Amino acid sequence: MCEDPFGGRRPTSHERMTGLPWDASYQHEPAPWDTGRPQPAVVRLASTGGLTGTVLDAGCGTGENTLHIASLGLPVLGVDVAGTAVAMAREKAAERGSEAEFAVADALHLDCLGRTFDTILDCALFHTFDADEQPVYTASLASVIKQGGTVYVVCFSDQGPDTGPHPVTQAALRAAFGEGWDVVSIEPERVQTRFHDENGAPAWFATVERR
Repeated sequence: MCEDPFGGRRPTSHERMTGLPWDASYQHEPAPWDTGRPQPAVVRLASTGGLTGTVLDAGCGTGENTLHIASLGLPVLGVDVAGTAVAMAREKAAERGSEAEFAVADALHLDCLGRTFDTILDCALFHTFDADEQPVYTASLASVIKQGGTVYVVCFSDQGPDTGPHPVTQAALRAAFGEGWDVVSIEPERVQTRFHDENGAPAWFATVERR
């Protein structure tokens, strides 16, 4: 019997489109979104004090954003469905003497973590979900965010040339964060990737609070 590459879970829309689990993106060469450094948007957010309390980095990949947050003295857990990425992140943490935690977890079922957080960072995860998955994902976020907590979403936008492979509209963001959420702001941003130039790809930076 062949091993199930999706670990018994239902593949996401992106995985169904490519026919490959997320883990495959990390097994041979750096993933297209893995630049080997934290995203400028995350560094800027952290420098302004936007990340507070206990932090969850959802879709952490190989951990650069998580490790940056930990370097500031904040307790942070990075989670990803790709076990290979999490193993790489743990290796980086050990090499750097970082106290960042990492775990394999499905972002659509974060309640399995059995923990809650003051702040959640989603840097380039939201846009991988289709319209059916997005409300499932935000419900998953709701299960682990404390009342009054803040979610920051950085995702590919539909504005401008050379957009990413899964562009998102502002309307889609607002629709996904419906009842129980307050969308405080959605601002233009850039996301660095391995397949865009140094300016990165057009993105949205959304600040969302849990009522």
